Amino acid sequence: MNVSGWVVGFVLLVSWLWAPLLLADTAALYQQYCAECHHPDRLGAIGPALIPQNLHRLRKKQAIEVISHGRPATQMAPFADRLSPAQIAALADYIYTPLARMPVWGMKEMRANHRILHPPGSLPARPTFKADMDNLFVVVELGDHHFTLLDGDTFTPIGRFPTRFAVHGGPKWAEGGRFVYFLSRDGWVSKFDVWNLTWVAEIRAGINARNLAVSDDGRWVMVANYLPHDLVLLDARDLSPARIIDAKGEQGTSSRVSAVYAAPPRHSFIAALKDTPEVWEIRYADGHGRPLARDKMPLRRLRLKGVLDDFFLTQDYRTILGSTRGGGAQVIDLDSGRDIARLDLPGLPHLSSAITWARNGTRVLATPNIRKPEIAIIDTATWKVIKRIPTPGPGFFMRSHENTPYAWSDVFFGPHRDLMLVIDKQALKIVKTLRPAPGKTSAHVEFTRDGRYALVSIWDMDGALVVYDAKTLKEVKRIPMKKPSGKYNVHNKLTRSEGTSH
Repeated sequence: MNVSGWVVGFVLLVSWLWAPLLLADTAALYQQYCAECHHPDRLGAIGPALIPQNLHRLRKKQAIEVISHGRPATQMAPFADRLSPAQIAALADYIYTPLARMPVWGMKEMRANHRILHPPGSLPARPTFKADMDNLFVVVELGDHHFTLLDGDTFTPIGRFPTRFAVHGGPKWAEGGRFVYFLSRDGWVSKFDVWNLTWVAEIRAGINARNLAVSDDGRWVMVANYLPHDLVLLDARDLSPARIIDAKGEQGTSSRVSAVYAAPPRHSFIAALKDTPEVWEIRYADGHGRPLARDKMPLRRLRLKGVLDDFFLTQDYRTILGSTRGGGAQVIDLDSGRDIARLDLPGLPHLSSAITWARNGTRVLATPNIRKPEIAIIDTATWKVIKRIPTPGPGFFMRSHENTPYAWSDVFFGPHRDLMLVIDKQALKIVKTLRPAPGKTSAHVEFTRDGRYALVSIWDMDGALVVYDAKTLKEVKRIPMKKPSGKYNVHNKLTRSEGTSH
């Protein structure tokens, strides 16, 4: 072995011998400076969980910047004056290191992280402000972890309220729009009373959560978790934990839960497992709509030919379309549990953002694609792709409304992310390309309850909500916001509009 080989070998040996000591030193640094806010086991407390599963939106370079200089509009303090660059880099490496064991988050932990701020029935059962309650929007502002309650008639904010860190998965309206439920990536479920403009309850239902669903009778909230591997049922009145359903496949495989949605006509929750080829249907009412007790809700397994990464429920809630690993999609009949078709959809169709509409006596479905620059149009009578619309880049969100002839889709990925595409729903072609803010990402369209106006997010810290006349496609108003993401209209969500996600 030459001299350089001996040097390399010596360095590797020293690194191997010193690694446990360095890790121990870094763990001690974490306990001294981070544990109070982020939990001794990195599971999150008043600050977010610092584990790889929860940090996918934050790159390591950005993490070093946050540790060094803090985070504006949060309690995260700067540490550059107390820690050396090497110590800060070591902390960044540490929080991206997987946990040595699966953390426990059961009934005990949930009850210890449950707060009832206003007991059910303690607040006035009437709105404290004047507006069309069916045309309100919740606008999530990711930039500084707030949401804005927006009047959809005047496009003026009614109020702006702080949320938990990294709200994720789409807030859900309930009880005619009086309440809205939020979920953070760290598993915090928060209930907001819109009529009284105040938070009423919250609970931490998991460590890494995907999304939540609310039963159509307003009695239950179901949370889908990546970590732990489970579904959590909450009493919607005060968010008290009611039941934990371990996500285990028929063969005993422990699995993350991809997503959960409510299927109101079926009085059930539909959940897809991430690590085993199954979809579950959990009924919360019987065939006559009579409520079932929390421990009497039957779980029905639908066995699939492939694992679903993403899925869509058709307008009649009788069919699931699910994207599968390696491309393509399955079509599953919910009543029979059978796989009835395969869709020719290469890449990664973003089916949870798909929409449908009537065309030429049939119903078509349109989906953007995260990996391919196209929008696929599918005839739901035959499950054949009837058109592929080329786009300037892959897209993420697609939206429309019953009262507009157009569907809108972003170009979320790539150099053309500042574009918004307007598609004629009958001609199946792009008729207008908008550029709301050159150089800044345009995303997530939502419509007013009557479909007259389309609201577009400029996904930037110095962003905005841009309001367009949905007929003339002219800009009407621009409202400055901090990285606005999704926006959710009461009427469109609760009536299950064909132009939006459910």
